[in-house]
Amino acid sequence: MKICLLAEGCYPYVAGGVSSWIQMLIQGLPQHEFVIVAIGAEKKQRGKFKYTLPDNVTEIQEYFLDEYLTEGGSRPVSRKLTAPQRQAVLDLLRGELQDWQELFALFSHNSSYKANDFLMSRDFLDLIIELAQEEYRNTPFKDTFWTIRSMLIPALNLLKCPIPEADIYHAVSTGYAGLIGAKFKYFTGRPFLVTEHGIYTREREEEILKAEWVSNYFKQTWISFFTSLSKAAYQGADRIISLFYGARRIQISLGAPSEKCFVIPNGISMERFSKVPPISSEPHPLAVGAVIRVVPIKDIKTMLYSFELVKARRPDAVLYLIGPYDEDPGYYQECLELIQALSLKDVHFTGRVNVTEWFGRLDIVILTSISEGQPFVLLEAMAAKRPVLATNVGSCREIIEGFPDEFGPCGQAVPVMNPSRIAQGILSICSSPEHMRTLAENGYKRVDKYYRDTDFLKSYETVYQEVKEEWQASVLN
Repeated sequence: MKICLLAEGCYPYVAGGVSSWIQMLIQGLPQHEFVIVAIGAEKKQRGKFKYTLPDNVTEIQEYFLDEYLTEGGSRPVSRKLTAPQRQAVLDLLRGELQDWQELFALFSHNSSYKANDFLMSRDFLDLIIELAQEEYRNTPFKDTFWTIRSMLIPALNLLKCPIPEADIYHAVSTGYAGLIGAKFKYFTGRPFLVTEHGIYTREREEEILKAEWVSNYFKQTWISFFTSLSKAAYQGADRIISLFYGARRIQISLGAPSEKCFVIPNGISMERFSKVPPISSEPHPLAVGAVIRVVPIKDIKTMLYSFELVKARRPDAVLYLIGPYDEDPGYYQECLELIQALSLKDVHFTGRVNVTEWFGRLDIVILTSISEGQPFVLLEAMAAKRPVLATNVGSCREIIEGFPDEFGPCGQAVPVMNPSRIAQGILSICSSPEHMRTLAENGYKRVDKYYRDTDFLKSYETVYQEVKEEWQASVLN
């Protein structure tokens, strides 16, 4: 079977998280052939992979959003949008687009009409004038024009990408990847799956509301635009998969048909952590570890404020930030400046290391993210028999406390951006080696029963076979 995976902003350019999940899926299903459609932010990433592509990856197509910003266009005089096409563009910008058929056809790989030609056309100008009169009366017209143009450039240009030959198309998010997957489904009729690790629409909404580069006048426009992209994926998909039941409920509330929505948890290899030594019962400095990328969504600054409070009670405590710190150099520098401003000692950035080896050095693993899906790091820490603390985002509480199940808690779930509660949680969990080992044993039992990689891979193999058989039956009928 040939499976086309569509990935946005992750594999193979970014290590960890969703990228690790993709690598595990491909390596775990060697009987299948995989084609990768990778959508990156910047063309300077081309060919710079953080992963060695497995042998069963036979092709990779790379697309970068910034490439389309420099492409020119002409002023077409003979092409005029039909009324349905015009309405589709308006609905897209308002977050109301339900049927992408008009736009798929207009900007398809087979169409001679280029997205950048449309964005220089009289039709586009008329649309902006209409929106300006109806919704942006108090905004300079040039701001409206350039905002909406920049919004449409990547999405409409991506619709021109050729369709790889595959038996199944599988997007690992909604957004641009989900949009392209829906396009492939539309033109081929072949099965299309969506797996959301975090809820894309919610994550973009959080980013936009906090973003200084987006004017308050246009924040809702951007949110509506990304909502339209997600609806394209939801409507086109044969299966919509989330990692936990809370995420499934959110997907349905955002318009995903409930009968298409299923849950397949992440899975990890227990054997990989079988040789990690237990937490020492001998007196030793408190070793706090965070396996993270140093990027804003992981909220390292709150972690540092929390550790300052921990140090006041446990002067022997050490914080290890385990993972790459070169993805957002500006944010990394801000973290270093905060450490200096707080006169905070015993904070170490390790860079990329063998995480499995590091778990044996830690007493507790923490995560202070402002958004997560079902983080691998918590499952891995539990498999290594370490208690965990995480902010109450995504499935973190479900992982830590159960859903419910027969096991007790393996740590604490705490509020987002709350240094005091995070520090209190760390100190409570680490009150004694015996307490830490009890929590750790609970976590080990939970991950061993419910989050094994063999179950995860078997579930996807089953889904792939089901949708292929359903498609074949529909063709015969």
